[in-house]
Amino acid sequence: MGKFDGLLLVSDFDDTLYTPETAVPARNVEAIRYFTGEGGRFTVATGRAHRTFAPYVHLVPLNAPAILSNGASIYDFQADRPVVETRLDDGAPRDLGEVLSRFPSLSLEAYHGEDIYVWNPNEITLAHMKKVNCDYTQCPVDQMPTPWVKALFHQDHETLLAARDFLQTSCPDKYEAVFSNAWYLEITRKGCHKGGMVSRLAQLLGIRADRIYCVGDNQNDIPMLKKSAIPFAPANCAQEVRDWGARVLCSCQEGVIGDIVEILDQIYP
Repeated sequence: MGKFDGLLLVSDFDDTLYTPETAVPARNVEAIRYFTGEGGRFTVATGRAHRTFAPYVHLVPLNAPAILSNGASIYDFQADRPVVETRLDDGAPRDLGEVLSRFPSLSLEAYHGEDIYVWNPNEITLAHMKKVNCDYTQCPVDQMPTPWVKALFHQDHETLLAARDFLQTSCPDKYEAVFSNAWYLEITRKGCHKGGMVSRLAQLLGIRADRIYCVGDNQNDIPMLKKSAIPFAPANCAQEVRDWGARVLCSCQEGVIGDIVEILDQIYP
């Protein structure tokens, strides 16, 4: 038995746990090891899919299944098996193709199994592919195999806002469309977001709802911050997260998980 028995701590990955300088601060690793050593369950909820997160999972001492693809799936890396898998609507190529027709400057990135397909790549797309260090197949949307786990639109924020509004108006009951940063608009199946999967994971682990703690830096993290007993954010978080009311701590680079575990240490002496 440990002081953190029955607690679940869930962190966003990029720009929260993992720095833009491509490292997990040592302070975070030390804090996670202390937290899990005292019985807590720690995991990540990331927009990355299995293929783009798996090469980095060794950097984080997880002891609970990870939430992937912005809430589209749960994967147990310790057992190396999927726990929950969802897919976009079968009509996604047609529906998202209509968005591309309306906004032709958009780039689309679609995930089918372990494969990534891209249409109309721009500088943002190419930078994203370099960041996740993955290859991809470039082809027209109607030639991409389905089903898709998730998709992303890339472009300037103003264009993405208009594309999001168009998709939500034309297909109100099919898709979640949320920003993971100003240039990435993430598309998942309706109802599939980080908040819903955090609740589902807590149920699978037998964790009470009032003992869930989450930290994230961007709009796509707000659904899981709503599930958190105390919603935490790093100092580098998006303004929308600040405005929503998250408790802002130190920055990603300074090791925000360390701040959180220190707070939990006081709450659970």
